[in-house]
Amino acid sequence: MSMFRRPLLLLALAAVCAAMPAQETLRRGASNRQLIDDELRQAVARGHEWLAAHQHPDGYWAELVGYKLNTDYRTLDERPLPHVGVTSLALMSYLAGGHLPDRGKYGQQISRGLDFVLSCSQDDGQLMSNGTRMYSHAFATLFLAEVYGMVEREDVKRTLQRAVDLIVDSQNAEGGWRYRPFARESDMSITVCQVLALRSARNVGIHVPLTTIRNAQNYVYRSAVRSNDRSYRYRGHGAYGDMGGSFRYQNREHTRATFPLTAAGVTTLYAAGEYDSPIIRDALDYLDRSVVGFSRDWRHHYFFYYGHYYAVQAYYITGDPKWQRYFRMIKRELLDQQRRDGSWRCMPGPGDAFATAVATLILQIPLQYLPIFQR
Repeated sequence: MSMFRRPLLLLALAAVCAAMPAQETLRRGASNRQLIDDELRQAVARGHEWLAAHQHPDGYWAELVGYKLNTDYRTLDERPLPHVGVTSLALMSYLAGGHLPDRGKYGQQISRGLDFVLSCSQDDGQLMSNGTRMYSHAFATLFLAEVYGMVEREDVKRTLQRAVDLIVDSQNAEGGWRYRPFARESDMSITVCQVLALRSARNVGIHVPLTTIRNAQNYVYRSAVRSNDRSYRYRGHGAYGDMGGSFRYQNREHTRATFPLTAAGVTTLYAAGEYDSPIIRDALDYLDRSVVGFSRDWRHHYFFYYGHYYAVQAYYITGDPKWQRYFRMIKRELLDQQRRDGSWRCMPGPGDAFATAVATLILQIPLQYLPIFQR
């Protein structure tokens, strides 16, 4: 069996589940039933209502387009602009709740958003709007892959295949990716996005060379800080005690190793089909040691949402008891942070649509509607 394969029947189940009573719709074990309650459902519903109210009639969400600069966020324009990456994350959140294009409460929002994402396809296959980078390309590719299994539209398939081809072709000699296609350097934060997009595309029948995934897997392994490595001495902001088990931003001496990067590393290895190794076990221990300090220090920052977007996937695939302990913590954090209007705050970062999309995605992981978020 391919290391990428997941039950594609799950793609069709969302349509059936949407009409079933809540207690029967959730494909989950006993541990997940204990985690999902009315408070969580209501928080997600309010977040989805806020997102729907802030979607442009042309299908996109307008946010600040920019990039990380140390711990800040440097914008390319002072105005919010149509943002293909944030739009894709918001649409993924609706899919994660069992909503489908042209069906149900948010069917029109998803359909309009899908048309916008398709309109962002460039001549080289990159999915880009207003200067967005490979982060956004990967999120948009991931969205197209997840939705393709539901709609099976030829225009979606063509755009998805071209987007995947760009990712495959632009992988560099290190085995990773950077902010722009065909960059010579790599970093963990970009690499995880591309691998998850490729995994999802492979799930729905898009050709992805296995060598591309193997090369990315090797890059991630080389980024690990081993538990017995006493030479690694990064002590910048965001470092929490013993760094053994963490993953570095780049394969360079003393580059930062943080909670988000470590969560990204574990998630990348899981997506590549590696589920158990000493490196993964050490990384999970590092996440356990770091999660409280990270969540406290980066509340409302885009690092917070980015870090937990990957952490929730890493812990979910890991399973109990780590999963239950982690999700109870992040669930409480997110419910406490939600504002009265249903949104979550992001400062600095792209904006509140980004935060709300990611927060609602995190809260819906136990629902298991999307194959990319399956164990």
